[in-house]
Amino acid sequence: MRYELIDDEWVAIKPMLPNKPRGVPRVNDRRVLNGIFWVLRSGAPWRDLPDNFGPYTTCYNRFVRWRRAGVWAKIMSALAGAHNAAVQMIDTSIVRVHQHCRRVATRYDKLAANYLAFVQLASIRLWLRVNESTS
Repeated sequence: MRYELIDDEWVAIKPMLPNKPRGVPRVNDRRVLNGIFWVLRSGAPWRDLPDNFGPYTTCYNRFVRWRRAGVWAKIMSALAGAHNAAVQMIDTSIVRVHQHCRRVATRYDKLAANYLAFVQLASIRLWLRVNESTS
């Protein structure tokens, strides 16, 4: 599907995701992450998430839980370290908002921490795409 992680992106991200099973069996992390990226790229509210990504509450709760746990920042640090990148910057004064970042400009998540997490996710996705094309 259009917004889903390709196999190379999933292989890069999967080992960095938390894997603490709780009482209820976990929903497929890749499906949930694809749902999070769908919301990020489409700009739609969480409740409009298509059913094939699972319940929107699962995707939203996992997004928030991983944001609070610093998962998105850890993934960015790991990717930067793996490619010897001292500094990576997205400067919105000279770079137009790309379709990957459509979600950050919407009204649905006004919480600053969620905004930052969406920017981190967009950066992770762009980072993976750029480094995939140079590999």
